[in-house]
Amino acid sequence: MNIPFVDRWRRRQAAGSDDAPLAAAFEEDPEGVAELLSECALLRSQAESVGLELDDSPASLEALDQLLPRWRDDPELLPWLGNDAGLYLGTVVVRTVPGATWHVWPGGHPVVRLVSGREIQVVEAGLDWAVAGAPELSQVYAEASEA
Repeated sequence: MNIPFVDRWRRRQAAGSDDAPLAAAFEEDPEGVAELLSECALLRSQAESVGLELDDSPASLEALDQLLPRWRDDPELLPWLGNDAGLYLGTVVVRTVPGATWHVWPGGHPVVRLVSGREIQVVEAGLDWAVAGAPELSQVYAEASEA
């Protein structure tokens, strides 16, 4: 896979840059970073294993909310799956809510910025969903789409 910002990031790291890698990469190639954030490989494979295809639609968020949370039995898997769930939520919002975009804070924290200027901390929402089941991903999406 040819991802230009990765090569530039590696050169900066070798030179001792203090910038957060994701934030710096986002400044240079926001579309590439958005593509990287949308991969969510762990979540997609977990969903596929139970017959659910994640098609980046709001309906897929509702389907995720209905899954039995078997991942809660694996404390090592839980934070990774929650992170992916948040990034997937962000991907659906960015792809379906007009004007929504990814933004990366200087420390490297990805959020979704709505036209109103409101930022949704999707990773935290995904972690809360994975651990406790609330808020539901579809609920966070509904609130974002109303804004």
